[in-house]
Amino acid sequence: MDSQLIVSAPPHIKSGETIGKLMGWTFLALLPVVLLDIYLFGGCAIRIISLSMIAAIATETLILRYRHMPITVIDGSAALTGLILALTLPPNVPYWIPLVGGFLAVFFGKQLFGGLGYNIFNPALVGRAMLFVSWPEIMSSSWFAPLRELDAITTATPLAALSQVRAGTLVADLSVVYKPLLFLNRGGCLGEVSALMLILGGLVLIVRKVTDWRISVSFIGTVIFLSFLARTNILLNILGGGLLLGAFFLASDPVTSPITRSGRVVFGIGCGSVVMLIRLYSGYPEGVMFAILFMNAFVSLIDKYTKPRKYGLVKAE
Repeated sequence: MDSQLIVSAPPHIKSGETIGKLMGWTFLALLPVVLLDIYLFGGCAIRIISLSMIAAIATETLILRYRHMPITVIDGSAALTGLILALTLPPNVPYWIPLVGGFLAVFFGKQLFGGLGYNIFNPALVGRAMLFVSWPEIMSSSWFAPLRELDAITTATPLAALSQVRAGTLVADLSVVYKPLLFLNRGGCLGEVSALMLILGGLVLIVRKVTDWRISVSFIGTVIFLSFLARTNILLNILGGGLLLGAFFLASDPVTSPITRSGRVVFGIGCGSVVMLIRLYSGYPEGVMFAILFMNAFVSLIDKYTKPRKYGLVKAE
Protein backbone atom coordinates (compact mmCIF):
# COMPACT_ATOMS: atom_id res chain seq x y z
CA MET A 1 0.00 0.00 0.00
CA ASP A 2 2.87 2.40 0.73
CA SER A 3 4.10 2.12 -2.87
CA GLN A 4 0.72 2.76 -4.47
CA LEU A 5 -0.51 6.14 -5.63
CA ILE A 6 -3.42 7.26 -3.47
CA VAL A 7 -5.78 9.81 -5.01
CA SER A 8 -8.18 11.52 -2.61
CA ALA A 9 -10.96 13.99 -3.16
CA PRO A 10 -10.25 17.71 -2.72
CA PRO A 11 -9.68 19.93 -0.86
CA HIS A 12 -6.09 18.86 -0.31
CA ILE A 13 -5.03 21.93 1.68
CA LYS A 14 -6.42 21.86 5.19
CA SER A 15 -6.69 24.80 7.55
CA GLY A 16 -7.62 25.27 11.16
CA GLU A 17 -9.95 28.12 10.22
CA THR A 18 -13.68 27.58 10.70
CA ILE A 19 -16.74 29.64 9.86
CA GLY A 20 -17.08 30.49 13.53
CA LYS A 21 -13.50 31.79 13.73
CA LEU A 22 -13.88 33.90 10.60
CA MET A 23 -17.11 35.41 11.91
CA GLY A 24 -15.44 35.99 15.27
CA TRP A 25 -12.64 38.01 13.69
CA THR A 26 -15.20 40.09 11.81
CA PHE A 27 -17.10 40.78 15.03
CA LEU A 28 -13.83 41.80 16.67
CA ALA A 29 -12.96 44.13 13.78
CA LEU A 30 -16.37 45.82 14.08
CA LEU A 31 -16.34 46.05 17.88
CA PRO A 32 -14.71 49.54 18.05
CA VAL A 33 -17.35 50.91 15.68
CA VAL A 34 -20.14 49.39 17.78
CA LEU A 35 -18.69 50.86 20.98
CA LEU A 36 -18.47 54.29 19.33
CA ASP A 37 -22.09 53.97 18.23
CA ILE A 38 -23.14 53.30 21.80
CA TYR A 39 -21.05 56.24 23.01
CA LEU A 40 -22.54 58.64 20.45
CA PHE A 41 -26.13 57.43 20.20
CA GLY A 42 -26.68 55.55 23.45
CA GLY A 43 -29.87 53.54 23.67
CA CYS A 44 -30.76 54.13 20.02
CA ALA A 45 -27.67 52.25 18.85
CA ILE A 46 -28.19 49.44 21.36
CA ARG A 47 -31.83 49.07 20.29
CA ILE A 48 -31.11 48.96 16.56
CA ILE A 49 -28.15 46.57 16.80
CA SER A 50 -29.81 44.17 19.25
CA LEU A 51 -33.17 44.05 17.42
CA SER A 52 -31.52 43.52 14.05
CA MET A 53 -29.36 40.67 15.35
CA ILE A 54 -32.27 39.05 17.20
CA ALA A 55 -34.47 39.19 14.10
CA ALA A 56 -31.75 37.68 11.91
CA ILE A 57 -30.98 34.86 14.36
CA ALA A 58 -34.66 34.08 14.98
CA THR A 59 -35.47 34.03 11.26
CA GLU A 60 -32.59 31.68 10.47
CA THR A 61 -33.51 29.36 13.35
CA LEU A 62 -37.15 29.11 12.31
CA ILE A 63 -36.34 28.52 8.64
CA LEU A 64 -33.77 25.82 9.43
CA ARG A 65 -36.30 24.11 11.69
CA TYR A 66 -38.91 24.27 8.94
CA ARG A 67 -36.42 22.76 6.48
CA HIS A 68 -35.48 20.04 9.03
CA MET A 69 -31.84 21.07 8.87
CA PRO A 70 -29.28 21.39 11.66
CA ILE A 71 -29.48 24.66 13.58
CA THR A 72 -26.20 26.36 12.67
CA VAL A 73 -26.76 29.82 14.11
CA ILE A 74 -23.95 29.10 16.55
CA ASP A 75 -21.48 29.80 13.71
CA GLY A 76 -22.34 33.49 14.02
CA SER A 77 -23.22 34.12 10.37
CA ALA A 78 -26.83 35.14 11.08
CA ALA A 79 -25.76 37.38 13.96
CA LEU A 80 -23.13 39.02 11.77
CA THR A 81 -25.71 39.65 9.06
CA GLY A 82 -27.89 41.38 11.64
CA LEU A 83 -25.00 43.45 12.95
CA ILE A 84 -23.85 44.64 9.52
CA LEU A 85 -27.44 45.44 8.56
CA ALA A 86 -27.76 47.55 11.72
CA LEU A 87 -24.59 49.46 10.80
CA THR A 88 -26.18 50.45 7.47
CA LEU A 89 -29.22 52.01 9.18
CA PRO A 90 -29.71 55.60 10.36
CA PRO A 91 -29.49 55.93 14.16
CA ASN A 92 -33.04 57.17 14.69
CA VAL A 93 -35.19 54.69 12.75
CA PRO A 94 -38.31 53.21 14.42
CA TYR A 95 -37.81 49.98 16.37
CA TRP A 96 -39.63 47.87 13.77
CA ILE A 97 -37.22 48.78 10.94
CA PRO A 98 -34.31 46.61 12.21
CA LEU A 99 -36.77 43.81 13.01
CA VAL A 100 -38.19 43.80 9.50
CA GLY A 101 -34.74 44.30 8.01
CA GLY A 102 -33.26 41.35 9.89
CA PHE A 103 -36.05 39.12 8.62
CA LEU A 104 -35.72 40.32 5.02
CA ALA A 105 -31.93 39.97 5.03
CA VAL A 106 -31.93 36.35 6.16
CA PHE A 107 -35.07 35.18 4.36
CA PHE A 108 -34.61 36.83 0.95
CA GLY A 109 -30.87 37.40 0.99
CA LYS A 110 -29.70 34.07 2.38
CA GLN A 111 -32.12 31.22 3.03
CA LEU A 112 -34.11 31.70 -0.17
CA PHE A 113 -30.95 30.74 -2.06
CA GLY A 114 -30.28 27.71 0.13
CA GLY A 115 -28.44 29.10 3.13
CA LEU A 116 -24.86 30.01 3.98
CA GLY A 117 -22.54 29.68 1.00
CA TYR A 118 -25.28 29.58 -1.63
CA ASN A 119 -26.45 33.20 -1.64
CA ILE A 120 -25.30 35.32 -4.57
CA PHE A 121 -26.10 38.70 -3.00
CA ASN A 122 -24.83 40.09 0.29
CA PRO A 123 -27.69 39.36 2.73
CA ALA A 124 -27.29 42.51 4.82
CA LEU A 125 -27.42 44.68 1.71
CA VAL A 126 -30.48 42.82 0.42
CA GLY A 127 -32.26 43.66 3.67
CA ARG A 128 -31.08 47.25 3.53
CA ALA A 129 -32.12 47.68 -0.11
CA MET A 130 -35.61 46.29 0.55
CA LEU A 131 -36.03 48.64 3.50
CA PHE A 132 -34.83 51.55 1.38
CA VAL A 133 -37.27 50.99 -1.48
CA SER A 134 -40.16 50.20 0.88
CA TRP A 135 -39.75 53.10 3.32
CA PRO A 136 -37.48 55.64 1.57
CA GLU A 137 -38.60 58.58 3.69
CA ILE A 138 -37.76 56.84 6.96
CA MET A 139 -34.46 55.51 5.64
CA SER A 140 -33.44 58.93 4.32
CA SER A 141 -34.50 61.19 7.17
CA SER A 142 -33.92 59.38 10.46
CA TRP A 143 -30.67 61.18 11.25
CA PHE A 144 -29.47 62.88 14.38
CA ALA A 145 -28.07 66.40 14.24
CA PRO A 146 -25.44 66.82 11.48
CA LEU A 147 -21.81 67.62 12.13
CA ARG A 148 -21.31 70.74 14.24
CA GLU A 149 -19.20 72.29 11.50
CA LEU A 150 -22.09 71.87 9.08
CA ASP A 151 -24.92 73.18 11.25
CA ALA A 152 -25.73 75.80 8.64
CA ILE A 153 -26.17 73.15 5.96
CA THR A 154 -29.66 71.66 5.87
CA THR A 155 -28.56 68.25 4.66
CA ALA A 156 -28.41 64.94 6.49
CA THR A 157 -24.91 63.81 5.60
CA PRO A 158 -21.62 65.28 4.30
CA LEU A 159 -22.07 63.41 1.00
CA ALA A 160 -25.37 65.15 0.46
CA ALA A 161 -23.57 68.46 1.06
CA LEU A 162 -20.90 67.46 -1.47
CA SER A 163 -23.64 66.70 -4.00
CA GLN A 164 -25.08 70.18 -3.52
CA VAL A 165 -21.65 71.77 -3.88
CA ARG A 166 -21.15 69.97 -7.21
CA ALA A 167 -24.59 71.11 -8.34
CA GLY A 168 -23.74 74.71 -7.46
CA THR A 169 -26.61 75.10 -4.99
CA LEU A 170 -24.35 75.28 -1.94
CA VAL A 171 -21.13 77.11 -1.12
CA ALA A 172 -19.28 75.59 1.84
CA ASP A 173 -15.81 74.68 3.04
CA LEU A 174 -16.15 70.91 3.30
CA SER A 175 -12.56 70.46 4.51
CA VAL A 176 -13.73 71.15 8.06
CA VAL A 177 -15.47 67.76 8.22
CA TYR A 178 -12.36 65.62 7.66
CA LYS A 179 -11.48 65.33 11.35
CA PRO A 180 -15.02 64.43 12.51
CA LEU A 181 -15.33 61.86 9.73
CA LEU A 182 -12.10 60.22 10.89
CA PHE A 183 -13.02 60.02 14.57
CA LEU A 184 -16.57 60.87 15.74
CA ASN A 185 -19.10 61.46 12.98
CA ARG A 186 -22.75 61.85 13.97
CA GLY A 187 -24.06 62.70 10.52
CA GLY A 188 -24.66 59.33 8.92
CA CYS A 189 -25.56 55.69 9.48
CA LEU A 190 -24.28 53.71 12.46
CA GLY A 191 -21.43 52.29 10.39
CA GLU A 192 -20.15 55.74 9.42
CA VAL A 193 -19.14 57.01 12.86
CA SER A 194 -15.37 56.66 12.37
CA ALA A 195 -13.42 56.14 9.17
CA LEU A 196 -10.29 55.41 11.19
CA MET A 197 -11.92 52.54 13.10
CA LEU A 198 -13.24 51.04 9.86
CA ILE A 199 -9.78 51.19 8.30
CA LEU A 200 -8.17 49.56 11.34
CA GLY A 201 -10.88 46.88 11.40
CA GLY A 202 -10.43 46.24 7.70
CA LEU A 203 -6.67 45.87 8.15
CA VAL A 204 -7.28 43.30 10.88
CA LEU A 205 -9.39 41.22 8.49
CA ILE A 206 -6.79 41.52 5.73
CA VAL A 207 -3.86 40.59 7.99
CA ARG A 208 -5.79 37.60 9.35
CA LYS A 209 -6.69 36.69 5.73
CA VAL A 210 -10.38 36.72 6.53
CA THR A 211 -10.83 38.91 3.45
CA ASP A 212 -8.71 39.57 0.37
CA TRP A 213 -6.97 42.93 0.13
CA ARG A 214 -7.42 43.00 -3.65
CA ILE A 215 -11.12 43.80 -3.43
CA SER A 216 -10.78 46.57 -0.85
CA VAL A 217 -7.74 48.19 -2.46
CA SER A 218 -9.13 48.10 -6.00
CA PHE A 219 -12.51 49.39 -4.75
CA ILE A 220 -11.07 52.36 -2.87
CA GLY A 221 -8.37 52.99 -5.49
CA THR A 222 -10.97 53.24 -8.25
CA VAL A 223 -12.97 55.79 -6.25
CA ILE A 224 -9.81 57.85 -5.69
CA PHE A 225 -8.88 57.73 -9.38
CA LEU A 226 -12.36 58.63 -10.65
CA SER A 227 -12.73 61.37 -8.03
CA PHE A 228 -9.48 62.86 -9.32
CA LEU A 229 -10.68 62.69 -12.93
CA ALA A 230 -14.01 64.26 -11.99
CA ARG A 231 -12.25 66.98 -9.96
CA THR A 232 -14.42 66.32 -6.94
CA ASN A 233 -13.47 66.07 -3.27
CA ILE A 234 -11.41 62.87 -2.99
CA LEU A 235 -11.21 62.70 0.81
CA LEU A 236 -14.91 63.26 1.28
CA ASN A 237 -15.71 60.55 -1.25
CA ILE A 238 -13.50 58.14 0.69
CA LEU A 239 -14.28 59.09 4.28
CA GLY A 240 -17.93 60.06 3.86
CA GLY A 241 -20.81 57.66 3.43
CA GLY A 242 -20.52 53.90 3.53
CA LEU A 243 -17.54 53.45 1.22
CA LEU A 244 -15.10 52.11 3.83
CA LEU A 245 -17.73 49.88 5.43
CA GLY A 246 -18.60 48.56 1.98
CA ALA A 247 -15.02 48.09 0.82
CA PHE A 248 -13.75 46.27 3.92
CA PHE A 249 -16.81 44.43 5.25
CA LEU A 250 -19.40 44.05 2.45
CA ALA A 251 -17.76 43.83 -0.97
CA SER A 252 -15.08 41.49 0.42
CA ASP A 253 -17.61 38.93 1.63
CA PRO A 254 -16.02 35.63 0.45
CA VAL A 255 -19.40 34.08 -0.45
CA THR A 256 -20.58 36.87 -2.76
CA SER A 257 -17.24 37.92 -4.30
CA PRO A 258 -15.10 36.21 -6.98
CA ILE A 259 -12.80 33.35 -6.09
CA THR A 260 -10.04 34.19 -8.59
CA ARG A 261 -7.39 36.76 -7.74
CA SER A 262 -7.75 38.76 -10.95
CA GLY A 263 -11.52 38.46 -10.66
CA ARG A 264 -11.41 40.13 -7.27
CA VAL A 265 -9.57 43.08 -8.76
CA VAL A 266 -12.16 43.34 -11.54
CA PHE A 267 -14.92 43.12 -8.94
CA GLY A 268 -13.42 45.91 -6.84
CA ILE A 269 -12.93 48.15 -9.88
CA GLY A 270 -16.53 47.53 -10.89
CA CYS A 271 -17.83 48.42 -7.43
CA GLY A 272 -15.82 51.64 -7.33
CA SER A 273 -16.90 52.63 -10.83
CA VAL A 274 -20.59 52.12 -10.14
CA VAL A 275 -20.34 54.06 -6.88
CA MET A 276 -18.86 57.07 -8.67
CA LEU A 277 -21.37 56.86 -11.51
CA ILE A 278 -24.21 57.01 -9.00
CA ARG A 279 -22.62 59.79 -6.95
CA LEU A 280 -21.75 61.94 -9.94
CA TYR A 281 -24.69 61.42 -12.29
CA SER A 282 -27.73 60.60 -10.16
CA GLY A 283 -29.78 62.35 -7.55
CA TYR A 284 -28.67 59.83 -4.91
CA PRO A 285 -25.51 61.00 -3.07
CA GLU A 286 -24.42 57.54 -1.86
CA GLY A 287 -24.33 54.44 -4.10
CA VAL A 288 -22.26 51.84 -2.23
CA MET A 289 -25.22 49.55 -1.52
CA PHE A 290 -26.45 49.45 -5.12
CA ALA A 291 -22.91 49.16 -6.51
CA ILE A 292 -22.07 46.04 -4.47
CA LEU A 293 -25.42 44.37 -5.18
CA PHE A 294 -25.04 45.16 -8.87
CA MET A 295 -21.57 43.62 -9.00
CA ASN A 296 -22.69 40.60 -6.95
CA ALA A 297 -24.84 39.64 -9.92
CA PHE A 298 -21.74 39.41 -12.15
CA VAL A 299 -19.54 37.33 -9.84
CA SER A 300 -20.12 34.04 -11.70
CA LEU A 301 -19.40 35.72 -15.03
CA ILE A 302 -16.23 37.33 -13.64
CA ASP A 303 -15.02 33.98 -12.30
CA LYS A 304 -15.72 32.34 -15.68
CA TYR A 305 -13.53 34.75 -17.63
CA THR A 306 -10.74 35.12 -15.07
CA LYS A 307 -10.04 31.43 -14.46
CA PRO A 308 -6.30 30.79 -14.27
CA ARG A 309 -4.68 28.45 -16.77
CA LYS A 310 -4.60 24.88 -15.56
CA TYR A 311 -1.18 23.78 -14.40
CA GLY A 312 0.68 22.03 -17.21
CA LEU A 313 -1.90 22.94 -19.85
CA VAL A 314 -0.39 24.13 -23.14
CA LYS A 315 -2.42 26.43 -25.34
CA ALA A 316 -3.05 24.92 -28.77
CA GLU A 317 -1.50 26.81 -31.66
